[in-house]
Amino acid sequence: MKIAFIVGGFPVLSETFVINQVIGLIERGHEVDIYGIPPAIDSSKVHPDVEKYNLLAHTHYPPTISKNYLWRILKGIGLIIKNFHKSPLVILRSLNLFYGKRAISLRLLYSVMQLLEAQPYDIIHCQFGTYGLEGMILRDIGAIQGKLITTFRGYDISLFIQQRGKHVYDSLFAKGDFFLANCEFFKKKAIKLGCDPKKIVVHGSGIDSSRFPFQLRYPRPDGKIRIATTGRLVEKKGIEYSIRAVAKVLKIYPNVEYTIIGDGCLKEDLQQLINSLNIANKVKLLGWKNQVEIIEILNNSDIFVAASVTGKDGNQDAPVNTLKEAMVMGLPVIATLHGGIPELVKDGISGFLVPEKDSDAIAEKLIYLIEHPEIWSQMGQAGRTYVESHYDMNKLSDELVQIYQQVVMSSSHYQELVLNSTGSYEAIN
Repeated sequence: MKIAFIVGGFPVLSETFVINQVIGLIERGHEVDIYGIPPAIDSSKVHPDVEKYNLLAHTHYPPTISKNYLWRILKGIGLIIKNFHKSPLVILRSLNLFYGKRAISLRLLYSVMQLLEAQPYDIIHCQFGTYGLEGMILRDIGAIQGKLITTFRGYDISLFIQQRGKHVYDSLFAKGDFFLANCEFFKKKAIKLGCDPKKIVVHGSGIDSSRFPFQLRYPRPDGKIRIATTGRLVEKKGIEYSIRAVAKVLKIYPNVEYTIIGDGCLKEDLQQLINSLNIANKVKLLGWKNQVEIIEILNNSDIFVAASVTGKDGNQDAPVNTLKEAMVMGLPVIATLHGGIPELVKDGISGFLVPEKDSDAIAEKLIYLIEHPEIWSQMGQAGRTYVESHYDMNKLSDELVQIYQQVVMSSSHYQELVLNSTGSYEAIN
């Protein structure tokens, strides 16, 4: 099959799920083109598979859009003159004021430039509902052809709804061919918003478990307890609460160290919090790390914390890959009763679930784990088993291909996709 991915910034370290899906399809013999925007990244922190699979050779970016509207217009005129012969109707449609701000701002014109010579696709897979809207418009004006599939992943089905209203996806639900949600929690939200239940299934984000070495966790000879968190330094990751929790634990167990991998808009605020709590010698913000560096840090950790919260803007998390990676490496985890996370972490089995924004509860569970190291290995083994069973990248890549095939085979009438007894997707009329 010939497949187009419509994404945001690419490649982005915090969105390995996109890379995992792309390489899973490539390994199965499918042709994948990626349409996104170049992110501001440190090239040394790019996921290793970007280079291994030469993904940038399959990636297409639109022309850079100037913030100065006059320069944007002048450049837009130049683009029209240079490319009009390639697809006159598509270019004219991209200027149609029916498409509102995207046409008026010329963003739609700039977006179609990367597609003017694109061949028809079997599947157009939009990562996040926001890019589903983009894909819908691009297909409407004839810039791209193919069956339109949209995956809902988090902010697009939480924060974006708060910002744009509960009817923002009405047209996409009507025109889209099929939908995926990365957890049952977001599937239910999409259905509540108006998605046909027969046109959406849960398809999780997979990881390659073989890349994350498993080890049973036991107390260290030096007596230190090393706690880790991986995530963007943004409100919904709840890192403020894990920092406060560790500060409470340090009053009882001063041999604790806490490392936080990631970067984001709250970096300065979190560093100020660390300083104000007088724990800067015990809690470190490490910034972004590549996969190899993350694995090394987690290898040397004892407990993993993911304190996700619902943001003031309504933003929520799915079962995040950073948690899956920690679990598959054998770390007992502490996470929150938030979004799709309870679908991943089984309370009391692979870790503990606590209420959102409750640093006392996080501290309580940290202390419990510190005082009961005999359960670390049991929880770690349970976590790895669950992730391998439910989030194996290879299984999910096979599943995704089956979904694509069913959507391609359907004509004007879609077929409902359901899991059969073998765990594979099949269509029922």
